[in-house]
Amino acid sequence: MNNNRPKIKIPLQTIDIAIELVSITLLILMWLHVILEYNNLPDTIASHFNSSGQLDNYSSKLFVWLMPCLATLMYGGLFYLNRFPHLYNYMVNITEHNAFKHYQFSTRVLRIVNMLCMLLLAYISYHIITVAENESTSLGNGFLFTVIGFSILLPVVLLIYQKKLNKTEKH
Repeated sequence: MNNNRPKIKIPLQTIDIAIELVSITLLILMWLHVILEYNNLPDTIASHFNSSGQLDNYSSKLFVWLMPCLATLMYGGLFYLNRFPHLYNYMVNITEHNAFKHYQFSTRVLRIVNMLCMLLLAYISYHIITVAENESTSLGNGFLFTVIGFSILLPVVLLIYQKKLNKTEKH
């Protein structure tokens, strides 16, 4: 790790604030949904779905607290980590000249990843409660494909943008 990287504070832009607000809103809505629906849930609820989205395991209704707790820890951890972009790994050497641009990009990527994680966990939490209340047995068609698609598409788009960022830096 390069300890000579500049330590600069990256100011939030409107898009960064919007991403953070979406993440926090999803987190709050997830907590509210679990709090409001908990007493209406049966004692045993769906806790795992296979790759086809079909229910294949049950747990105590206490399981519904796992997603909001996990989401809160994840959001808090990534939010805190975003304060230290000089500690991240980069595909280029970070200098005084290019630090701001790369730090801004990497912190925004981390915000987007955090927001997508909140969206995914909120969806799973919502669906577990919905399945328990409606006695359905499926997570929904396309869930796995959507998650895999985003998992492949996001890094590809980010790598293309990173290469573009590096090219503009050299000119």
